[in-house]
Amino acid sequence: MADVFFPDYVIEQLTGFGAVSSRPMFGGNGLYKSGVMFAVIFDGELYFKVDDTNRPDYEAKKSEPFVYQARGKSIVLSYWYVPEDVVEDAQLLCDWAAKAYGAALAKRKADITKPKSRRRALGQPQRRRR
Repeated sequence: MADVFFPDYVIEQLTGFGAVSSRPMFGGNGLYKSGVMFAVIFDGELYFKVDDTNRPDYEAKKSEPFVYQARGKSIVLSYWYVPEDVVEDAQLLCDWAAKAYGAALAKRKADITKPKSRRRALGQPQRRRR
């Protein structure tokens, strides 16, 4: 069973990073800053949002992405395991959290600016009124 105090411990470690909140989700917790989810805690392990800018940090520590099974398939998320030595070092954890937050903001911005499907971009066809 996961440690129910672990999310509180992580938030305490992230004090230097700013205001972080935790919300329950799918048997784990999402960690948010300014309404942006940048981390998940599942089964007592912390995972940060990763993109091309911070992936080398995780690869250097031999970390791996969060993977779960759904409908007989492995689903790989863009959240990677944060090693214990990073979690225990508050300053280093804040540095990694800042990069994860940046990755989450970049993803959000990309999603907002991504063109919609052609049908949605052109609008729904107008129906004539009879």
